[in-house]
Amino acid sequence: MANNRETPIEISATEFKKLGHRLIETIADFIDTIKDRPVTPGETPKQLQGLLGNASLPENGTPPEELLAKASGLLLNHSLLNGHPKFLGYITSSAAPIGALADLLAAAVNPNVGAQILSPIATEIEKQTVRWLAEFIGVSSDYGGILVSGGNMANFTAFVAARTAKAPKNIKEDGISNSEAKLVIYCSKTTHSWIEKAVVLFGLGTKSIRWIKTGADNKMDNELLEQTIKDDLKAGYKPIMIIGTAGDVSTGAVDDLKRIAAICKTYDLWFHVDGAYGIPAAIVPEMKPLFEGIEEADSIALDPHKWLYSPLEAGCTLVKDPQHLIDTFSSHPVYYNFDNSDESPWHNYYEYGLQNSRGFRALKVWLALQQVGRSGYSKMISEDIELSKLLFELADKHPGLEAITQNLSITTLRYVPADYNASTENKEAYLNKLNEALVNEFQKGGEVFLSNAVVNEKYCLRGCIVNFRTSRKDIEEIVEIIAKEGRKLHQKLQMK
Repeated sequence: MANNRETPIEISATEFKKLGHRLIETIADFIDTIKDRPVTPGETPKQLQGLLGNASLPENGTPPEELLAKASGLLLNHSLLNGHPKFLGYITSSAAPIGALADLLAAAVNPNVGAQILSPIATEIEKQTVRWLAEFIGVSSDYGGILVSGGNMANFTAFVAARTAKAPKNIKEDGISNSEAKLVIYCSKTTHSWIEKAVVLFGLGTKSIRWIKTGADNKMDNELLEQTIKDDLKAGYKPIMIIGTAGDVSTGAVDDLKRIAAICKTYDLWFHVDGAYGIPAAIVPEMKPLFEGIEEADSIALDPHKWLYSPLEAGCTLVKDPQHLIDTFSSHPVYYNFDNSDESPWHNYYEYGLQNSRGFRALKVWLALQQVGRSGYSKMISEDIELSKLLFELADKHPGLEAITQNLSITTLRYVPADYNASTENKEAYLNKLNEALVNEFQKGGEVFLSNAVVNEKYCLRGCIVNFRTSRKDIEEIVEIIAKEGRKLHQKLQMK
């Protein structure tokens, strides 16, 4: 073997620069013209498979310039564009351009942010990012935590820490199956589906969940919550945690976190807040009272790839006492030489979560926080909320639309044809059918992308604005698109 090894995967500096310049120009043009493109091409899996073909794995390589040109065409022309100003679906934000550059830089260095010796500066950047995120939402900077892939993993990480902290102490050695304690947890009916995964994956089982109904405002009924805890204690169960929601995914409602915190203190329960979507709104001064009590949380989940406009993936778990994470996840196999005797102890992130090898997710969040600053985020989040209120107001005034709910940056509404007469029961069934069909049309049509919510048994269109490109003009146009497509679909359904 020669002194300088030649491999088919290496790219020379000159070629890398040429490829990079061309790719950046393509991406810049894409971002500049995104508003003029369809939100989605609405293609079927079969059509997309036809684009890729069914060839076998290639025996020989292809020049990178050909591959990047082909990949660019595929992604830019055949993707759902969540950065489009008329994308209001689910809770996927328009991604900050600096995040794309950050991911390129992070991938070039490729630090393994599982141990500080493997990622010296990346670890320190993640620590600072975690501290800044705590400050951002208004809790003590003493909260510790870890960057994870998203809301499920952020909530899972906190859930396991809560189980370790509040379950009998022998649970780590003997496991759930050998414990006599019947562990139970409490959350509202609107809690995200992560909780069902968590109780299955981490041994409690679905029967451990106490689903607490919500009131007309979609907030957890805290009187019923406390009574349920009392009943469980009398019946010999062991309550361990309550989950409060700071922005439920259907309507954006925020639970009474202060009251939940007080209940947790009374019964010595872990207080977890799922703020994956909504908690960044706490940076807006007039919204801060809505999140009163958050500072009492033992753990908080939030997703920078939602309302902080980070590219996927970026979630975060914050814990008031970070030692709970170490107690839960730390291990010291003999093949790890990650400890040291320095005065300042090393921070090994494999001890704080489920992963050992970890990518550098924090960089894109860290850079965006600095580019935008507190005031910039407060302005953008406020504008998203105001646009959501505008959507509600315009729908409320429109003769063919019914505004249903508005919380944070989520509005739910539905199309109601003025000329449709039927009994109340038949009318509601028809309106649900019509609006479900309307959502399906929007999700493949390309003009606007909305998702759905079911509110008080009404099937609704749902617009969630976590999009720094959306403007007042977009909202006004979206209202007219809904009315126009609603009329067309109603006429079509009536003819069947």
